[in-house]
Amino acid sequence: MNIEIISGSPRKESISNRVALCLEKKLTTATKHNIGLINLNSFDLGLFQKVFRGVDDAPEQFKPLAKRMFDANAFIIVTPEYNGSYSSVIKNLFDHFPKQSRKAFGIVSTSTGALGGTRSTQQLLLYVPALFGIASPYLLITPHADKKFDETGKLIDQSFQLPIDTFIREFLFLAERLYTHVDN
Repeated sequence: MNIEIISGSPRKESISNRVALCLEKKLTTATKHNIGLINLNSFDLGLFQKVFRGVDDAPEQFKPLAKRMFDANAFIIVTPEYNGSYSSVIKNLFDHFPKQSRKAFGIVSTSTGALGGTRSTQQLLLYVPALFGIASPYLLITPHADKKFDETGKLIDQSFQLPIDTFIREFLFLAERLYTHVDN
């Protein structure tokens, strides 16, 4: 199974990317699945103009990204909270690749504040069904993310290990079952 982690901040010094790096390392070592990390600060898709219906339909510079999006069997979206919602680069990405039928989505929010981006998770719970995806009911809400992870994604606050492990276990439970039941 191919799982793509979407690091959904356009900022180079992203706190959210720290969490995405941690999840990538954990999933890579704990599973036999193919784990990828799409860091959205590395792609300038421009404002949405066209749905890419296949790899060949994407502009040349986005063909590698398109292949990864179409080959993904599940996604984990890691987002900061911007004004009560998820980042616009996440919306823009999935507007280019909107039909993710029967794929599992894990939702992770981050914030340097005490609420951990809770409001952004609520917005993503509304958005995922519009993509025809299925959201894992267990969310990973990450308050004070700047104090929980270093720049390399290493967890420095061990009290947060249990929520990470529970999120991964519940996400994989859903993703693996959906993957085995989807007509390929």
